[in-house]
Amino acid sequence: MRIFLILMIISSLVYGEGFLKTDGKKIIDESGTEIILRGMGLGGWLLQEGYMIHTSSFANAEYQFRGKIEALIGTEKTKDFYKKYWDNYVREIDIEKLAEWGFNSIRLPMHYNKLTNLNNDDTYYEEGFARIDALLEWCKKNNLYLILDLHAAPGGQSDEGISDYNPSKPSLWESETNKQITIKLWRKLAERYKDEPYIGGYDLLNEPKWDLGPGNVPLRQLYIDITNAIREVDKKHIIFAEGNWYATDFGGLTPPWDNNMVYSFHRYWGGNNLDAINYLLTLRNNTNVPLWLGETGENSNNWFKDCVALMEENDIGWAWWPHKKIKNVTGPLSSPMSDNYQKLLDYWNGKISKPSEAFAYAALLEQAENLKFENCSFEPGVIDALFRQQYDQTSIPYKQNSIPGRIFAVDYDLGMRGVAYSDKDYENTTGSPGGQAWNNGGIYRNDGVDIEPCTDQLTNGFNVGWIESGEWLKYTVDVPETGYFNLSIRYAAGNSNGKIMLSMSGTSLSGLVSLPSTGGWQNWKTITIENIRVESGKKELMVQLYFGGFNLNYFQFTKQLVNVEDETLSPQKFNLNQNYPNPFNNQTIIHYQVPVKSLVKLNLYNGMGQLIKTLVNSTKESGNYSFTFNSENLSSGVYFISMRSEDFSSTIKTVLLN
Repeated sequence: MRIFLILMIISSLVYGEGFLKTDGKKIIDESGTEIILRGMGLGGWLLQEGYMIHTSSFANAEYQFRGKIEALIGTEKTKDFYKKYWDNYVREIDIEKLAEWGFNSIRLPMHYNKLTNLNNDDTYYEEGFARIDALLEWCKKNNLYLILDLHAAPGGQSDEGISDYNPSKPSLWESETNKQITIKLWRKLAERYKDEPYIGGYDLLNEPKWDLGPGNVPLRQLYIDITNAIREVDKKHIIFAEGNWYATDFGGLTPPWDNNMVYSFHRYWGGNNLDAINYLLTLRNNTNVPLWLGETGENSNNWFKDCVALMEENDIGWAWWPHKKIKNVTGPLSSPMSDNYQKLLDYWNGKISKPSEAFAYAALLEQAENLKFENCSFEPGVIDALFRQQYDQTSIPYKQNSIPGRIFAVDYDLGMRGVAYSDKDYENTTGSPGGQAWNNGGIYRNDGVDIEPCTDQLTNGFNVGWIESGEWLKYTVDVPETGYFNLSIRYAAGNSNGKIMLSMSGTSLSGLVSLPSTGGWQNWKTITIENIRVESGKKELMVQLYFGGFNLNYFQFTKQLVNVEDETLSPQKFNLNQNYPNPFNNQTIIHYQVPVKSLVKLNLYNGMGQLIKTLVNSTKESGNYSFTFNSENLSSGVYFISMRSEDFSSTIKTVLLN
């Protein structure tokens, strides 16, 4: 595994040379170097999808949304809005940043109506091609391959809004004219870009979804016809072919019909294990044709990390979806939603009266302005999961946290689940049998941690909520100098069951603190623990949560204004406290005190007095300590924890209930 990760890091630094092509089950460049495509889809730009712009409830397809706009502001102003929308959604800075973050390719979803019409009169729109040309130039500057994807074919290749399907008109599959327009359009694209090495290939149809009968015969035939048209003018570029039913069903699409093609599949909301992709690996083995995960995403960062690892361990490239949306954290960029755009949505949803034409026009232009890169918020956890976490399993700071200072609960470290945080519901696997949805909140960050808006007077706008017993959060903090501090915990609780414990680099700061009810989930109160000694240096603050029933806003460390003698706070004697919880399941906390520098041993014995495990065997300075014991594979039963140091010896009994 370590060798694989090192090779992956090295390969991520290699830029492709010349045209991409297939070589058996691999994609290589002209030098023969294997290229693992690590891409991003520019969804929502040249084809709007309702969920990305918050219009699904009344306009899931682009033609519906455009019709709503035209009804408010007229045809000419609608054209003005769309020009600004396209100009701002993807600019050179977006492409520069994608390259900077680590991507080596881009998948461009195209709408046929930006390039041609349904008259079959060989009319093509130069403005649409010019946008592709500009994008290609930006890709060249940044060593990114550009894969062209026909996301909305003439008539629609599916009965979904994502293909801009209009049920009042014939689909792609119900019109021979629409098929011919599609074939001609691909020939035109190939003719224009045949000599461009930074064109990574042609993704012929995005997510076909139609009952095409046994063997998907019409789909295979259309793919062959498009490929033949492309090969009349372009012998070099890869053909990407997606399966039917959202790019999952490749029945009838074998054997391959071209010697330079790739099977492209999509996947969402499934488990990240070999069982999920075995049918695809079989397809690759039987055809000797590479695989490409052409679209995925819309999940948690932890799912992202696991999905990329599964793909690359099986030599499969990928393209994430999408790079930008309005008010959403599952992609790297989120455009803020303006208050006035929200009012338009409220109108279209029947909640308020019709706005004036001037108001609607200004609101749409304002929202288009918010699409610019510099106006978007960046979600670093997405990029961290896709790249750094593939080879580095440590956590790193999300924000600069210092003591003394205030640490907001939502600003826990960047890193994978089990390293930076632990949360019970951390990914969406509703696409797999027995899978479950995640996560409550879905704002500010894209991990499993549940986050909601906070109404406290002092807040960064968000708090951690929906807390369950056993969850925890970790923060990297800088402590410039050793000192004594008062620790304030800002919380709100609907009941009095909750408990919390803070520790610093393995040493308990607070012991187990009970959090009494505050009378409501946004009724905020503060509990303060005085005279906590914190040593200088870069530290890990661990916040362990028990029994739930409370929300967290922040932790504040305030330096003591008077000197506190060490002796008054140092333990006066050795002591081994009863572990908590007890009985326990999987995990329990053991607290102990050391009055003077001593060699300390903590051992775990079974009910027969047999040594099971040494928990601690090291020299400790004077202080209060805690040890988190994970039961791992131990069976239920009675166990004993023994502490020994110099002339001190103590034993406690604990019960494990699996």
